[in-house]
Amino acid sequence: MSLTPIAPGHLGAVVTYLEMHARAPLRPMPPSPLRLVRWPSPEPAKYRLLFARVGAPWLWYSRLTFDDARLRAEMGEVHAVVDAAGIEVGIVELDFRTPGECLIKFLGLVPELAGKGHGKWLFAMVLALAWRPGVARVKVNTCTLDHPAALKAYLRAGFKAVKRAFETFPDPRPAGLLPRHAAPQIPLIDGGG
Repeated sequence: MSLTPIAPGHLGAVVTYLEMHARAPLRPMPPSPLRLVRWPSPEPAKYRLLFARVGAPWLWYSRLTFDDARLRAEMGEVHAVVDAAGIEVGIVELDFRTPGECLIKFLGLVPELAGKGHGKWLFAMVLALAWRPGVARVKVNTCTLDHPAALKAYLRAGFKAVKRAFETFPDPRPAGLLPRHAAPQIPLIDGGG
């Protein structure tokens, strides 16, 4: 066994690639006061704001580095999770560009909703959207920086792990892409405190 050093100012994560090759048996939809609202042509600023609200605790930052043109080009099918007051509290992004496949690019709720049972509803909704006619495989990736329950939830939903990779990348906090206090469970190591 050996350890792989990570460059100063960088982070490392193990990425698990998961796939589902058949739709899970239909079950009753879990109840939730939340609903999904499709954003047909999301404004980049609005998308980035929700992306950061949902993803900052897990250091999601990739989309925050894109200019508007690249973000529009990269976005898949975007849905906001909306609460009873009409406030966006989560994001779902699905990519159907590869024929016969759906890639769940992003899926998450704001931290305030974690552990309140909304995940089962959200998974059921996402899988209902993903398994549209012509889709033979649904894919998703998660990493060790994501919510601790993410991998277990994907496996429970019927996904199978198919491979792993180790990823390193610059910590987005010192660069100002995310606040320095984001993701306190992941220590910031840059000499800046």
